[in-house]
Amino acid sequence: MKRFAPACWTVDFPRPMMAAVTAPDPGTLRLDLDFLTTSDLAGLVWESGDRWSHPLLAYRTDRDYRGVRLEFDWVAAPGLMPLDALNGAVLTIEGRDAEGVPRTWYVRLWNYAEGSPAEARIRLDFDALRAGFGPDGDIVHAADIDRLFISLVPALYEGSGVALAQPVSTHVELRGMVASGPRSTLVTGDAFLPEHGLRMASGYDDSYNQAPERLVAQWQALGYRGLLNHYVGMSHFPALADVGGGRYEAAGGLCASAVAWHAALFRALRQARMEPIVSLSFELFDAHAPDAWVQRDVEGNRALTGWEPPSTLLSPCNAEAVGWLEGIAASFCALLAAEGLPVRFQVGEPWWWVGPDGAPCFHDAATVSLYLAETGVTPPPMADVVGERSEAELLFLDWLGARLAAATAAVREAGRAASGNTDFVSHLLFYAPQVLDSARPEVARANMPTGWAFPEWDVLQLEDYSFVTEADEAGMARGRAAVAARLGYPVERQHYLAGFVLTPERAILEWQRIGEAAKAAMKRGVPQVFVWAWPQVARDGFQWTGPFVDEAGGATEDEEAGVQAFHDVLFPLEPGFEAVGGPEFATQVVTLASGHEQRNMQWSQARLRYDAGLGIRSEEDLLRLLDFFRARRGRAFGFRFRDPLDWCTAGSLAAITPFDQLIGVGDGARLGFPLLRTYGPDGMADARRISRPVTGSLRISVGGLALESGWQLLPYGMVQFDDPPGDGAEVRAGFAFDVPVRFATDRLDISLSGWRAGEPLSVPLVEVRE
Repeated sequence: MKRFAPACWTVDFPRPMMAAVTAPDPGTLRLDLDFLTTSDLAGLVWESGDRWSHPLLAYRTDRDYRGVRLEFDWVAAPGLMPLDALNGAVLTIEGRDAEGVPRTWYVRLWNYAEGSPAEARIRLDFDALRAGFGPDGDIVHAADIDRLFISLVPALYEGSGVALAQPVSTHVELRGMVASGPRSTLVTGDAFLPEHGLRMASGYDDSYNQAPERLVAQWQALGYRGLLNHYVGMSHFPALADVGGGRYEAAGGLCASAVAWHAALFRALRQARMEPIVSLSFELFDAHAPDAWVQRDVEGNRALTGWEPPSTLLSPCNAEAVGWLEGIAASFCALLAAEGLPVRFQVGEPWWWVGPDGAPCFHDAATVSLYLAETGVTPPPMADVVGERSEAELLFLDWLGARLAAATAAVREAGRAASGNTDFVSHLLFYAPQVLDSARPEVARANMPTGWAFPEWDVLQLEDYSFVTEADEAGMARGRAAVAARLGYPVERQHYLAGFVLTPERAILEWQRIGEAAKAAMKRGVPQVFVWAWPQVARDGFQWTGPFVDEAGGATEDEEAGVQAFHDVLFPLEPGFEAVGGPEFATQVVTLASGHEQRNMQWSQARLRYDAGLGIRSEEDLLRLLDFFRARRGRAFGFRFRDPLDWCTAGSLAAITPFDQLIGVGDGARLGFPLLRTYGPDGMADARRISRPVTGSLRISVGGLALESGWQLLPYGMVQFDDPPGDGAEVRAGFAFDVPVRFATDRLDISLSGWRAGEPLSVPLVEVRE
């Protein structure tokens, strides 16, 4: 790709202002700005290293800008500081000088402009850039640059930080962008995966700094199609107003930057033939939430989440807060309809907050006064919701649930009304673990109201990420059962959101669990399954491995469909001890000048290779091989192969027992255990995942006791228990197994005369990872 590609710029700015970068076409970059104070400053950023893309798609880091030239038309709207002003746009360059000392240069763009202060052609030759206000400043060292950014401020900028008399919404476009020179092209990842069965979930608060066109292009390249679940967030979309004391609160609808960004997102999705589900929650950044709007506990404390800085939850009983949410819903749905997209709207995770200290936030002024007006009594003061509750408290909890159901319905109907004649589909996102706290059994009355029961909403979306990442499969099952019993949505009217990984330190373990939960949802028949969320997918390089979409456009049950399809049949020849092959690793070895070595292990698991040609003993075997090879279409389809030396947990001469192989240790919650084959002593052992056990061979034991029932074998070698093995109980298994392989060639060269003369025939096979 070309350096300075418009879609790969980002934007940075301090609260409470807002800005959004978009790429309307390949040669144009647009920056929308909402200035609120006289010291607001936004930076339009280009980084030499790609911190935002998925690793498969990122551009390669290149800090050397020597020989690079960038030019563009600067077209600014009123309200932005003119180029020729004292505080006009500045190009800040961060890097190191020729001696390697960190250095920052400030380049005045007006010095390189031809035209007017609002419309000019700017030409930047990185070999000739000079810092400073005038033309004779220090020359920029272009060989070692980390990042550069263009600083933009409002026309009334003076640095004091006081509120502008009126918020200023403006924009600037960089048109006709051209990068030239020997280092103007960057190496970039070019992965493009086929469409698969997993959908993407994104959030504006996590991606507001990037161009939406960049996001959509990456989702497409990674195989995500169909629906996108897009959470509009809780901190960047509202239009804000100064209320004094340095505080800015939600007052009105969407800010101009959020409108521009989402219009660009919806346009890019339509062009990619994707359809968004717009998600709006009752959560709002606490610093922007009016006092009267928020939920409060019995002591009057605000409902605050655990994020830092915190968000809060809006009261379903506050008419002004619910009215504001209705207006936001209407604005987003109108944007969808204007782009010609079906309007899919979600109310996300609406609930009455119960804080980390267990204090329920049921006692804001609006809730207390409305309960009194409707029932004639003051609500019972509830400092907690632990254990059994009084009759008065149960009545209050049921009433709270009815108010929550009514408020979510009101927000939904506002979105429907704004959609005009466009198809409207309503979605409710519910977080199952919140109602399964055995210490607080009655909270479900308030937070899972029967007013949500089928068919009140078109689609019920479920998420249970805390259960998933903790491998609490029993909790996941209990959550599904509890929601089904109370709300009654059939599986075909459900969606499932799998995720998320909060910290990269737990990425390897938790992404595996998330992937397994997503596949399990697909196998249950859930029609749409989403991974939550894009920022963590990009950060950790998560890549979906299946199911993929088959030729008819449906999601297949086979992980390898569409890319590495698998035929569950055994290689027809008995290779015996004539077969040649075994495990292969990939290790980079660098010999240093001293003779010492540095070794880099590229694969954590071996890959098996075989040559089965020596097992052909007759012309009948040749015909069977040809028949089998043609049915597999050469390399296209995998199959089972029985390794003559390593095919069961007991060794080739012993009987299989349920105690052969340790496959895991119970924790009282985990239900699923993959079959493993372990090689080597403890501390150096290599644990190999077995995905193709031989049907009927599996024996299971838990805690030293053989089990004939209470478990089942799922596809790809996963043992699923009806009840979780106890904490510390060893789970062991014995089984025979095959190796999933494919032919390593699309061509067989067979000479009958040569074979009759004793020439060996090569039939290379290679293991397929599952």
